Amino acid sequence: MAQIAVNPLVLKDVVLSFGADSYEKHVSGVTFTPSSSTITWQGLTPDAKFTDVTAADWACQLDYVQDWDTADSLSQYLYENEGTEVAATFKPRSGSGPSFTAELVITPGAIGGVVNSYATTSVTLGSTKPVLVPAP
Repeated sequence: MAQIAVNPLVLKDVVLSFGADSYEKHVSGVTFTPSSSTITWQGLTPDAKFTDVTAADWACQLDYVQDWDTADSLSQYLYENEGTEVAATFKPRSGSGPSFTAELVITPGAIGGVVNSYATTSVTLGSTKPVLVPAP
């Protein structure tokens, strides 16, 4: 059995864009998460049991800081484009490595927060399955 090498991912200089606009300066976390269910059918005999899984639904969570002063901030973009689909690109390492593309359905995030703190929030956007785009 071959021992496979590992190159751990550390998010510290990423690219996150919606269409032609880049929002990596607004975001502190990007997570694409699949969700599927296990389904089982049981017949009337013990050996007539079948198990499978459903196709995964995907979601993209963005953790970001609110900015309501900048006209084209991520907060403003999400607020003004609720329900629209946008092509997104997530490149975990800006200078090298692969990227992921997906279609996201825009949902606005929370407004406000806790006193004497940066107003951070998270929003979960509907997503197609991200497509892995190999590094050039």
